[in-house]
Amino acid sequence: MRGVSRTACGRFAETGVRRLVALALVVMALAGVVVGSMWALQRRLIYFPDDRPLPPAAQVLDGARDVTLTTADGLQLTAWFVPPSGTDTGMAVLVAHGNGGNIADRAGFAAQLAARGLAVLLLEYRGYGGNPGSPSEEGLALDAEAAVAALRDLGHPPERTVYFGESLGTGVVARLAVTHPPAGVVLRSPFTELADVGAHHYPFLPVRAILTDRFPVKDNLARVTAPVVVIRGDRDSVVPTELSRQVAAAAPTLVDEVVLTADHNDPVMFGPRVADVVTRLAAGRP
Repeated sequence: MRGVSRTACGRFAETGVRRLVALALVVMALAGVVVGSMWALQRRLIYFPDDRPLPPAAQVLDGARDVTLTTADGLQLTAWFVPPSGTDTGMAVLVAHGNGGNIADRAGFAAQLAARGLAVLLLEYRGYGGNPGSPSEEGLALDAEAAVAALRDLGHPPERTVYFGESLGTGVVARLAVTHPPAGVVLRSPFTELADVGAHHYPFLPVRAILTDRFPVKDNLARVTAPVVVIRGDRDSVVPTELSRQVAAAAPTLVDEVVLTADHNDPVMFGPRVADVVTRLAAGRP
């Protein structure tokens, strides 16, 4: 039987190389489509608003009332103001919730703070709770600034206000604390920056290259002069507890780090122990 000629072997080899190149190009094209889609849809993977209109605040919380926040870019946002139901401490708490739901989910937490003598403003973001607009890092920063202005009008300037942020809200209040220094900052389940959370959940994607909204909590805390408390769950499946630990370790003005035996959304993360931490910081007793 005659052997395969060198010319035929060369043709086979050339065909194989062409197929490998073609396959590589297909894989690269598919990867490009995936990355491009992730870039285009990234905010849908960050923000999960419950955009149903909120009921009047008084229907949910005794004594609460609706407050209109006017942002620098012209949006009118509905938020809830809850006056103290216990002995008035003269202090307020600005609550910035996470990336899901709306402020109605934090009514119980607001009631706990109010019972401890704190006034509470539940900040509702653009695109959440029936509010106009679409959420983004810059948009939420404007919403928070409008909340500070509303609290000042209500008799609670930043120096008599504690900023409380949870999860994504830690990025909101860490930035706000740089430009509008508060009496204190409580960060519940903070991350170093949003890209670190994304890289944890999507290790197969170039998250740092495609992410538009950064929320650099750790970097902003380097410029915060107010006392800071970090609260983290030891089994957090959303924001790895190690990221929260790194935030606490890097905060120059850290006064306390509270570790709870809990996952990200366990009831204890919105319960009396957390409310007590906020109350102590507001009283200057972290």
